[in-house]
Amino acid sequence: MATSTRVTVWNEYRHEKQNPEIAAIYPQGIHGAIAGYLRGHGCIVHTATLDEPHHGLTNHVLDNTDVLIWWGHMAHGEVKDEIVEQVHDHVLRGMGLIVLHSGHFSKIFKRLMGTTCNLKWREAGERERLWVVAAGHPIADGIGEYFEIPHEEMYGEFFDIPEPETLVFVSWFQGGEVFRSGCCYRRGQGRIFYFRPGHETYPTYHQPEVLRVISNAVRWAKPVERPNTTYGHRPEPIEPLK
Repeated sequence: MATSTRVTVWNEYRHEKQNPEIAAIYPQGIHGAIAGYLRGHGCIVHTATLDEPHHGLTNHVLDNTDVLIWWGHMAHGEVKDEIVEQVHDHVLRGMGLIVLHSGHFSKIFKRLMGTTCNLKWREAGERERLWVVAAGHPIADGIGEYFEIPHEEMYGEFFDIPEPETLVFVSWFQGGEVFRSGCCYRRGQGRIFYFRPGHETYPTYHQPEVLRVISNAVRWAKPVERPNTTYGHRPEPIEPLK
C-alpha cells in the first residue's frame, strides 16, 4: 500500500500577523490554508514559519519531508544561509520543492536557479488567465484548457530564470502582459515546480483550481524510488580487466 506523502508548508507568516485585512483572508495563515486542503486530500502535513527556531526547518523536519512548499515575500533576507544550504542539500538528494508566487526571489530558489529570478510586476487587482501549455502533464490534471483568477498581482516577462524543462502554464493579464507561470525543473535527484499565483492581499489560495494545481504538483514532485547513487574511486571493475 502506498504511503501518504509528507508535506511541509513553509510560510514567512509576516503579512498575516501585521495586516488585519490579510489576516481576515487567511486567519490560519497562507500556510494554514494550503495545509488544510492537502490534509483533506490524504497528505501528512507539517507547517513551519520564519520566526520559529531554525525557521521551523530542522534537519529532522527536512529528513521527514517528501515535498517542501515555500511562500515568502517581505523577509527573504532574514532566512539564514545555513538553512538555505540544508534545504538545497535535501533537494539535491530527492526532496521535492514547490515555490509559490513571490518565492521567486527567495534565497533557495535563486540558489537552485543560478540567476537573478527578476521580473516585472504591478499590483492593480487585474484578472489573470492561466493557459495550460503542457496538455496531459500531471500538474495540469483536472484543470482544462485554462482557468482564471479574478484579481491578482501582475508578473510580467522577462522572467530571468533558466529555460524550464517543462512549461505547464502561461499567464495572460488584463493589462496585456504574459508570464511563464508554471515551471518544472530537476536539480540533482529533486523535482522543483514554480507556480506564480498567490499575492497575499487576494484569496487566491482559497480558489479550487489553484489548490488543485498545488496538490497535483505535490504528487509530481515527491521523491521517486531509485538505487542509491555512488561516486568516487571504484577500484574493482564490473568486468574483468585483461
